[in-house]
Amino acid sequence: MGAALPLGDPAPADGSLPGDLPIDPSAELGVYLHVPFCRVRCGYCDFNTYTATELRGARQDTYADTLIREVDLATHVLQDAGAMRPASTVFFGGGTPTLLPAGDLARMLDAVRGAIGLRPGAEITVEANPDTVTDAVVQELAAAGVTRLSIGMQSAVPRVLAALDRTHTPANVGTAVAAARAAGLDVSVDLIYGAPGETLADWEASLDAALALDPDHLSAYALIIEEGTKLARQIARGEVPEPDGDVQADMYELADARLAEAGFEWYEVSNWSRGPQHRSLHNANYWRGQDWWGFGPGAHSHVAGLRWWNVKHPAAYAQRLAAGQSPAAGRERPDEAARLLERVLLESRVREGLALAALPAGRREAVPGLIADGLVDGAAAIRGRLVLTLRGRLLADAVVRALTE
Repeated sequence: MGAALPLGDPAPADGSLPGDLPIDPSAELGVYLHVPFCRVRCGYCDFNTYTATELRGARQDTYADTLIREVDLATHVLQDAGAMRPASTVFFGGGTPTLLPAGDLARMLDAVRGAIGLRPGAEITVEANPDTVTDAVVQELAAAGVTRLSIGMQSAVPRVLAALDRTHTPANVGTAVAAARAAGLDVSVDLIYGAPGETLADWEASLDAALALDPDHLSAYALIIEEGTKLARQIARGEVPEPDGDVQADMYELADARLAEAGFEWYEVSNWSRGPQHRSLHNANYWRGQDWWGFGPGAHSHVAGLRWWNVKHPAAYAQRLAAGQSPAAGRERPDEAARLLERVLLESRVREGLALAALPAGRREAVPGLIADGLVDGAAAIRGRLVLTLRGRLLADAVVRALTE
C-alpha cells in the first residue's frame, strides 16, 4: 500500500501556506491527480494503491467527488498565498486511473480547469493499464482535453509479465496504442527491465515490440526491489532470483542503442522521446524543482520550497475532506543541504545537466575525477554544465555521492 509517509511538521487543518513563502509567480505549476485503485497489486509495486478488498470504507464511485473537494480547497489556499496561476501540466497517475469511468476523469479535469485554470496548450496525461483502454474511453478522454496517454506495457514477453503480476497480454498494448492514435493523442509506453528470469533476449524482444508500436515517448525503468512488497518476500524466501545489476546494465545499454537507432533521444536517465516536443513536460517540472499540487490520498505537493503530503488511505482522505479539513498529514521546508542534494540528484539526470555554478566550490573539486572516470562529459564541463556520459547514467547515484558527500 505504499511506503510510509515521511516525518514532518503538522499541517494546518485549513491547508494554509506559511506567509513567508518566497512565491515565484513565473514558476510552472503542475497538477498531479492520484487515482489509488488497481484490480490486482503487482508484486513489485509499493505505490499507494488499493485493490477492492483493501479499500475498507472508501468507494471508487464517489472518489471523483471527493478529489474535487480538495481542488476547491486548493483554490482558496493558492489564492490566499498569492501562488495562484494556471497549470501548465496535469497528470493522472496511480494506481490505474482508467479503472474509473472516463467521465469521472473528465469531471476531475474540468474541476482543475475551472478552479485553477490551464495554460494554452497544457500537457494533460493519463496513465493507463492496457486492459482498461478502449476506443470509447480514449475518445471521451480526448474530448475532455487529454493530450497524452502513458501506457504501462512493461514487457512483451508473457512469462515476464507473469513474473511482474501484470494482467494484460502483449496484444492489449497494440490495441491501446491504436485507440490513442485514433483519438489524436501522443503515446508513451513504459517498460521495466530486470524482472526475475528475464534474459537479454527477452528484453530485446520487448524493445522491438515497443518500437514497432511507433510511440512518441518511451520510459524504461530498472526493476527495484522495494521493501515490503510481494516480490521482496519471494526473493527473501529464495523463490525467485534477485535482479542482477550487471545484466540490468547490459539491458540499459541495449535500450539506449536501439532507441537512438530508432530516432529517440534520451532526455533523462530513464526517458527517451522523438524530439523535445514529445518529452514529458510534467516530469520535467519535477526535475527542475518547479511547483506542483498533488491531489489524492498519499499525494505529495511542492510550492516555493514547502513540501507536504496527504494522508494515505482513501477512507481517511475522504473523511478529512468531508469534514471541511485539508487532507495534508504533514509538511516540511528542507534546509539548504537537503535542497542542494535534491537539485544535484534530479538535474544531473537530465540531458541538459546541472550548472556547475550551482555546486559549492568545494564540491566542484570532484568534477575532474568524474571526467577522468568517464562518468561526466568533459566538453560540457568546460561549458559549465555537468552532463552524464552513458557510463555516468549507469552510475548516476555514484556521481551524486561524489558531488554531495
